Amino acid sequence: MTTRTIDLSVTIEDNMPAHKLFQRPVLTTHLSHESSKALGLGIEGDPMTFQTNFIAMLDHVGTHVDAFRHVSPTGASVDEMPLDMFFGKAICLDLRHIPDLGDITVADMEAAEAKSGVAVDRHIVLLCTGFHARHYPSLDAVWKNPLLTVEATRWLYERGSMMHGVEGPSTDKPTDDRFAQHRLCRELGISHWEWLVNLDALLGKREVQFFGVPLKFKGGSGSPVRAFALVDD
Repeated sequence: MTTRTIDLSVTIEDNMPAHKLFQRPVLTTHLSHESSKALGLGIEGDPMTFQTNFIAMLDHVGTHVDAFRHVSPTGASVDEMPLDMFFGKAICLDLRHIPDLGDITVADMEAAEAKSGVAVDRHIVLLCTGFHARHYPSLDAVWKNPLLTVEATRWLYERGSMMHGVEGPSTDKPTDDRFAQHRLCRELGISHWEWLVNLDALLGKREVQFFGVPLKFKGGSGSPVRAFALVDD
């Protein structure tokens, strides 16, 4: 048996699509190998040149995790949350039949759970809808993601799942400003990753090990993550 690493993160790029309420990121070269020559570092015949980049972005752009602070003024910030919330045993549910702006229901979750062959039991649950592959990097990726219903969210919570992950910029539809799913997560004390990619590579793999660990931003409402899974073949 061999173990493979599956990258589940979107590449962070200058001006990449972001949630409808959020500014797109800015990435540009700060010092290049060419411009750093003027600093005169290194030794004669072997100059030490280098590159540094300037990055300006919100903590909810690209593949990221929501801290409790994101939806609650009294919630824990990302640096205060237990580190072990951000990795662990996971299953990926096949929900590729869910259309753009569709609803992921309890019936959908139960059918996908049965198909996976693994009962949700305190797992991180990843929801593969095929949404990213259909739309990214067009602006449809911002305006057409499906909704994880409050009933389906409570279904996860009742099975001990404290963290889940979705494709696209949000667990709530962009056409609905009530943010019912986020408000329920606030009530239940659970959270999620957004804008995961390549989840189809996890389908049929039963249980995997998932990692989506945030940067330790003081007071952070969330954080970009390098999400990945370890899969046994």
